[in-house]
Amino acid sequence: MNRQAQAAVMFLLGAALLHAGSTDLYLRYVKAGLQPLLLASGAVLIVGALATVWYERRRHRRQGHGHGHAHPEPRISWLLLLPLLALILIAPPALGSYSALRSGTALQKPYDLGPLPGGSGPVQLSVVDYASRAAYGHGRSLGGRPVRVTGFLALDGSGAPYLVRMALNCCAADAQPIKIALTGQLPPVLRPDAWLTVTGTYSPRLSRDPVNNGPIPYLKVTSAQPVPVPHDPYDETWNN
Repeated sequence: MNRQAQAAVMFLLGAALLHAGSTDLYLRYVKAGLQPLLLASGAVLIVGALATVWYERRRHRRQGHGHGHAHPEPRISWLLLLPLLALILIAPPALGSYSALRSGTALQKPYDLGPLPGGSGPVQLSVVDYASRAAYGHGRSLGGRPVRVTGFLALDGSGAPYLVRMALNCCAADAQPIKIALTGQLPPVLRPDAWLTVTGTYSPRLSRDPVNNGPIPYLKVTSAQPVPVPHDPYDETWNN
């Protein structure tokens, strides 16, 4: 690989990063808060590629035609093509039920359970928020209010349904599931990885995750509505 080829690969990789960072594609890889860094990385790669081309042209002008010796970079430099091909050819789906059932729940005891918004109707909660209030607050902070939670379905080996959201610290590589067991009025057909918004009430029932013995609270479902995959399929509220 000579410098010109190296610059071309850098330019294409930077362009791919800018494309991913300016669309929803980057959310398949990293948390939303890292978008500025991703865009900056793409811009730095493009600037570096253009600077390499400029430097090489200037060097050739100084040496003149037929003078000097080419010094190609090591062949291992072609490995720069691998992340480029991955970005261009592979658009992985968000982690789903397969990963969720093979990882233990990441639910952790919260520092504080704040009050719910005012009103008497169903309150919209994240999977993490409801699970924390049910498992560690024993439902007291819910005040008997109905709740509305959105996540994807996972069915264990016995067919028991869970509503799940994969929680992120940084990127998809460290995503961990938060699980809510469902009971009550469920749809007659349950399809793994289907996204649902369920409305229900607190259930004092609590089970343990067979993978890591973590707490899995129950939600008594009164209605369930299929919904499209959300703009950001991962949940980042647990580390805000």
